[in-house]
Amino acid sequence: MNRAMTEGFAMSTKKTIPIKLASASQEEEVEDRLLRQGWKRLTTIGEPRLSEIAEAYRGMGFEVHVETYQTEGDGCTTCLDADQEMGKVIGTVYTRRAAKPQQEDELF
Repeated sequence: MNRAMTEGFAMSTKKTIPIKLASASQEEEVEDRLLRQGWKRLTTIGEPRLSEIAEAYRGMGFEVHVETYQTEGDGCTTCLDADQEMGKVIGTVYTRRAAKPQQEDELF
């Protein structure tokens, strides 16, 4: 289920970012493909920080891609799994330099 993200930023407005859903079996394939395409895995985190991180990196001129969180590896994922079971939105953030340079800000 994709969630629509509203454009713009307002402190009082709740928004979510679109997250591409993947099954657990596709998780490794998706990450490998993203890494080959030049994406760098940044973090796995929940809302509202997920949207804040995505917007901050976009503001710095990066492309941002978010995949839905899937339990992975041998490490402890108890907290993330519990948050997800409670309905919290959790995603893995990938970034890469934008293909075209960001336009300069008029103020600087």
